[in-house]
Amino acid sequence: MNTVSDPVVIVGGGQAAVQLCLALRKEKYDGEIMIFSAESEPPYHRPPLSKAYITGQADDSKLAMRPESFYPAKNIQLKLNDEVLSIDASAKTIASASGKQAYSSLVIATGAVARPLQIEGRDAKAVYELRDIHDARSIKAALEKANHVVVIGAGFIGLEVAAAANQSGKKVTVFDMADRVMGRAVAPLISHWFEKTHRAAGIDIHLQESIKGIVSDDSGHVTGVERNSSEILEAQLVLIGIGVLPNSDIASAAGIQCDNGVVVDKYCRTSNPHIYAAGDCANHPNVFADGRRVRLESIQNATDQARVIASAIVAGGEATRAYGAVPWFWSDQAEHALQMTGLSFDADSYAVRGEPASASFSVFHYRQQQLLAVDSVNSSRDHMLSRKMLAAGVSPTPEQVEDTSFNLLDLVKSAK
Repeated sequence: MNTVSDPVVIVGGGQAAVQLCLALRKEKYDGEIMIFSAESEPPYHRPPLSKAYITGQADDSKLAMRPESFYPAKNIQLKLNDEVLSIDASAKTIASASGKQAYSSLVIATGAVARPLQIEGRDAKAVYELRDIHDARSIKAALEKANHVVVIGAGFIGLEVAAAANQSGKKVTVFDMADRVMGRAVAPLISHWFEKTHRAAGIDIHLQESIKGIVSDDSGHVTGVERNSSEILEAQLVLIGIGVLPNSDIASAAGIQCDNGVVVDKYCRTSNPHIYAAGDCANHPNVFADGRRVRLESIQNATDQARVIASAIVAGGEATRAYGAVPWFWSDQAEHALQMTGLSFDADSYAVRGEPASASFSVFHYRQQQLLAVDSVNSSRDHMLSRKMLAAGVSPTPEQVEDTSFNLLDLVKSAK
């Protein structure tokens, strides 16, 4: 029989899980918390994996979100190598590799999995996806031995790895079926600037081209990729980065409503009143997309949704705080920082602040003169101001944006 003294159980050991623990303790929740993770590592930061970690500039000691002593000190059971296999929503229990566990509230924070690439030779040695630290360790070891790296996919992860490998002195070739890099995420001007910049750094980029197959030697180790022209391009390491899919199978199997992820309301509640979801796996209504349902794959989203869930749990399941944080994301590619805020789905025009030729500029996206989102390249000031403007509902005119002598901060101050 379940009681209110049963623990809060979190499925998944990533950003949302740790932030939920912090938020619950901050709100004086004194019950037990259990994190079930299929991984063998305590929760760690994932963004460095595609950059500093694989090049050896950051090691394991830099990745931990919290020291291991944090968990017992906060009465948090960290169950590593203990994958949750099923959820019994009616009995309010989960079944994991170690057995059954009752819960008072359950939080699904299972993240996302790599989108599979159905291609001949996919299982060759030194062909990788990058989702966790084990992948990163393998890529790091293979990168040390490789001369030529092929990246399939010119999204954030693909370009971050390509830039890191290029900085390590490797020959790098990138393929993508789209007509521009990061085509689903940023404005054409941003795409073209990064494509030009990566090409100038020595990365060979092929757009509107897929790969026919992956070639390996008798030992099963990758030796190249086969282009659609049947040309074999030499490679000792292949990274596949063609996007991710929500890791929601466990929720769907339990009868929880899923559609491109675990469906939640604005309070991060699933179709079951005792079960919540947060992070990459959560499909939520977002006020910055006119209430449209979206999944956001970002640290910010996982962090803020965890705080919303903590408030509801502490309030005994009552909806006390809706999710409405300004979305923001970032991608570091070599020495260049791309920072994005807002959602530009419905933009019909844009204005540019700064000069792309200076390698420091921002693209402001509008719909009917209303600011929706801002993409900033090497301009952290613009990024921070944009977050404040969107949070305050402030919309500078395109003319004000393009006039770099105009102080956008004054608009934020006047809105208070």
